[in-house]
Amino acid sequence: MKRVALFIGTNIAILVVLLIVTSILGVNNYLDETGTGLNLTHLLIFAAILGFGGSFISLVISKWMAKRLTGAKVIDRPNNEVENWLLQTVRRQASRAGIGMPEVAIFDSQAPNAFATGMKRDAALVAVSTGLLKNMNQDEVEAVLGHEISHVANGDMITLTLIQGVVNTFVIFLSRIVGHFVDRVILKNEEGHGLGFFVTTLVAQIVFGILASTIVMWFSRQREFRADAGGAQLAGSGKMISALEKLQKGAQEPLPDQMASFGINGKKDYGWKMLFMSHPPIEHRIEALKRSNPQ
Repeated sequence: MKRVALFIGTNIAILVVLLIVTSILGVNNYLDETGTGLNLTHLLIFAAILGFGGSFISLVISKWMAKRLTGAKVIDRPNNEVENWLLQTVRRQASRAGIGMPEVAIFDSQAPNAFATGMKRDAALVAVSTGLLKNMNQDEVEAVLGHEISHVANGDMITLTLIQGVVNTFVIFLSRIVGHFVDRVILKNEEGHGLGFFVTTLVAQIVFGILASTIVMWFSRQREFRADAGGAQLAGSGKMISALEKLQKGAQEPLPDQMASFGINGKKDYGWKMLFMSHPPIEHRIEALKRSNPQ
């Protein structure tokens, strides 16, 4: 529920800023064709610019943001055997996956976790937690690294950005249509947009945003299954299953909410809450690997 609350709060803040800025700049005049009806073409273009713009900005700064949020330290020169092994393993897997060598980093967290992010397949970031290195053996860490390398090779960050952009576009587009309808048809306001438009648009943005987030989370769960399969190919199915079982038993300390969908470890929520989960339950992921790699 914390993530849902954060999502709602973020959308409220974005919409408030959006409404204020567009009103000050007079953008609404370009979206209102006759003074009584919306110009849907202009509105769709406007919504797409905002929807995709925010997503791509997030993608561009994703590596910088990830380092800031987690405190991840990039290994420029290995200081010990563990760091040297990490670099060699990532380099070998990246070569097999057909991508450029990512930056490799370690972040301080007692819980076993890892993530991959970045705008380009050939310039990504792969990071593991100190807890992962302490609680897993080399075979299991190798599988986790393979999982993250597969995320990069599959282009998951770009695809997720495109999906988020499409979703954002239609949330903005539809919420303004609803706001316009309520303002003109129900409240009978015939000049400009009144308070009813702004309030209704705000509420519609929140409702549509919550519904749309289930689409994004569904895709995120599917990409975890694909990354698990990729990790099994790069490191071996037995190692990948063992790593997931270790994650299942270990204490969980989620990544910051902004990074949650990029980590390998998810949450243990079930029922309707699964609609808002970026990761499938680990037991489902283990079952999927066992079905595709029968012993």
